[in-house]
Amino acid sequence: MAQLDNVIADLLAIEGASGAAIVDIDSGMALAVGGSPGFDLNVAAAGNSNVVRAKLRTISDLELNDEIQDVLITLEGQYHLINVLKGQGNAGLFIYLVLNRATANLALARHKLRAVAGGVSV
Repeated sequence: MAQLDNVIADLLAIEGASGAAIVDIDSGMALAVGGSPGFDLNVAAAGNSNVVRAKLRTISDLELNDEIQDVLITLEGQYHLINVLKGQGNAGLFIYLVLNRATANLALARHKLRAVAGGVSV
């Protein structure tokens, strides 16, 4: 778990980040969480696993030969980024990152999120 705690720390170091979680897609359970986004990250993790599973089903139903990279949800005051992990040792997981819209640079945050995601393993 120490490795996942380090990943959470790296995610929270992204400018504008207020919360982060590493989540199991199938169960919706957060393996690690951190930050204070103003809501329960464990509840958000479970809800966002439904979003990821629905999109994966839609891709399958459409018989698309493709994979999800990111899901972006924009709220008035926040960006919610979901990055689906695909590497060996992290398949079946996603990173959920909450950003403050007023202080985050979305393009830079996505770039840094991908860099952190490349090093996640369980």
